[in-house]
This record gives sequence, structure tokens and C-alpha cells, in this order.
Amino acid sequence: MTSKKKGSTGRQRIRMAKIEKESHRQVAFSKRRAGLFKKASELCTLCGVEVAIIVFSPAKKPYSFGHPNVYTVLDRYKNSTSFQQQSQPLENMETRSELSLVLSQVEEEKKKGEAMRKSSVMAKWSVEEMSLLQLQEMRSALEELRNTMVVPPSSYMNTMSTAFYNSRYVLASS
Repeated sequence: MTSKKKGSTGRQRIRMAKIEKESHRQVAFSKRRAGLFKKASELCTLCGVEVAIIVFSPAKKPYSFGHPNVYTVLDRYKNSTSFQQQSQPLENMETRSELSLVLSQVEEEKKKGEAMRKSSVMAKWSVEEMSLLQLQEMRSALEELRNTMVVPPSSYMNTMSTAFYNSRYVLASS
């Protein structure tokens, strides 16, 4: 009796369509994810580039690869000038609406401060006519008003930028 060896079908071209069976789809994802990360690693080694890849499994689990690491590459991308131009379409509507709300509040507070300044009795006095004690009182009152009313828009932008970054880049290591 001769044993027949079952011949392998070899490497065949796979049609590009969604794999119907979920278990087969998960196996294909795992193998191709490993291959994708391996190719990215080769690209880093051969060309000396920095790479970050984020993929989500069919089960919605995130996997990431980065060289030197994902966070370094994302921080570099975030701080580049081209990111500033590209990020506008990527921001979600909630972040934009929060930002516009905060900016409108800042404008309202500026208008209130201006109205208070115009209607203030101290604003009607001439500085030349005030005594040293009155000038010192006016200065402390204005400083207190400035400290309580005016918050620089840059602090709002930094807060919104940090919130945007943290909400978009929650990653799991592969």
C-alpha cells in the first residue's frame, strides 16, 4: 500500500471580499495584523522612519504598533503644522461646539467687563485729579477684576486640545 500524500493547494490568491464566517475572519485578522506590524517594523529598520499603526479587530479591540512607540509618533504628528491643517475635518462636532461655546462665553465676559468699565464711577474720574490713595485703590480693584473676569483664550484652547487628544488616542498595546 502506498500512502498518498495530500497535496497542498499552495499559495493562492484570495479574493478581496469580506470573509463571511466570523471565526475565519478573526484568524485572518490576527495573521494579517502580525504581517502588517512586521512590514512596518521592516520599514522602520530599513528607512529609519517613525511609524504608528492603530487597527481595530472585528471584536472592536484596538491594537497598535509604533516605532519608537505609538505615543511619541502621535505627539510628533499632533505638534506638526500640517496636523493643524488636517485636524479640522477630523474633530468631532461635540468638541467644536464646546469650543465655540467657550469662545462665546469669553466674548460675553469681555463685553461685560467693557460695560462695567464704562459705567464705573472710577472710569469717569480723571486720573490727574485722584489722590495717591485713590489711585492705589483703583489699581487693586482693577487687578481683582482682571483676575476674576478675564481668562486668556489660550488656556481654553489648551484645555480643549488636551481633551481632544486624550479622547482620540486611547490605545491598547499589541
